[in-house]
Amino acid sequence: MSASEGGPKPKPVWRRVVVFIVTWVFIAGVSFIPLSAAAVFIIGWTGPPPTFNMAGTAMKGVEVRRTWVPLKNISPHIVRAVIAAEDQQFCTHDGFDRKQIAKALEDADRGRKLRGASTISQQTAKNVFLYNGGGWVRKGFEVYFTFLIEKMWSKARIMEVYLNVAEWGDGIYGVEQASEERFDKDAVKLTQRQAAALAAVLPNPNRWRVDGSYAGGRRNGQIQTLMGVVRRDKLDVCVVKY
Repeated sequence: MSASEGGPKPKPVWRRVVVFIVTWVFIAGVSFIPLSAAAVFIIGWTGPPPTFNMAGTAMKGVEVRRTWVPLKNISPHIVRAVIAAEDQQFCTHDGFDRKQIAKALEDADRGRKLRGASTISQQTAKNVFLYNGGGWVRKGFEVYFTFLIEKMWSKARIMEVYLNVAEWGDGIYGVEQASEERFDKDAVKLTQRQAAALAAVLPNPNRWRVDGSYAGGRRNGQIQTLMGVVRRDKLDVCVVKY
């Protein structure tokens, strides 16, 4: 019996295509959660592979140079410097500094210049699993991966990964490589002043420089002052042993 005689009519091609796409999007979404969680867990033990940011740098024709070192081979000065400069609540928050987020939103409502509110945990999630740039979709994934690393990694591990994947300009990734190229010494031997100089350029490492062309001496001095506060109040206690 033909369809014209009362049998079931075949679905239009466009409808079948829509069903196919929706089905696979659903499968991909459901699979993403366990796979991404597994990736975060494994990377927490093994360390991250080359990141998207490193790949982007290489695609621009810039040689990528990095040296991984464990946290024990990194000076406490640079730990205090990045906490002072980037995230003074690092040891106490759950990955998100809600006070800074509220201030950023308030400034945006008042039409002021947008200010950053990303924590070290968020920057680590972005640097390891995502890429630089804006957009709500990327920001949403950043929140997701920040939640995962805060649940699966220790604060010390987050700091270790952050310092080893952060960019210091000119294709330099990781504090060990930056210390060797900028100051001709291992990261474990960085002085307070040198650590502050490295932390000072993190917001814009390809524009601000440590080697003399960087004009942020005032920021460097502010960071050194705040490093004293970090040490005094033990704001680095989750990373540095006292």
